[in-house]
Amino acid sequence: MGTVRTGGCQCGAVRFRAASIRDNAHVCHCRMCQKAYGNFFSALVGVPLTDFEWTRGEPSVFSSSEGIERGFCAACGTPMSFFREGNAHISLSIGAFDDPASVPLDFELGIEGRLPQVDQLASLPNFGSTEEDDPEGAELARRSSHQHPDHDTDIWPPAEQ
Repeated sequence: MGTVRTGGCQCGAVRFRAASIRDNAHVCHCRMCQKAYGNFFSALVGVPLTDFEWTRGEPSVFSSSEGIERGFCAACGTPMSFFREGNAHISLSIGAFDDPASVPLDFELGIEGRLPQVDQLASLPNFGSTEEDDPEGAELARRSSHQHPDHDTDIWPPAEQ
């Protein structure tokens, strides 16, 4: 058994607990993953089903191809999982973990779909951090955010005050 990790969607309607992760943290550049995540690639890691549970709600699923279910939050749209029928593990979106930095990448695949913009990332101009360069905007976002915090909560959303 490894480190227990938690995570969930942006709005907090769906939460999960992973008691371990597999050694397959990866990014997939295939076109299907690009569409499913609305991005350059998906970033996933497997969790044995024996070490996994949905702790609040359950994702809606889209069958993207035969035997494949892609889970997402119906309330906020966060892409959360990839499951192949018959597998002993579920793959979870690394960005949906409360501490995504704790999941180091092991490999990439689907290279045939890798977009040229990915190679540009290291050479792009860096315009700094939002907190330093736009403190008023960052504070407004903090005060008005409906995003679930990066930790488990007993109740979400919190009661109106």
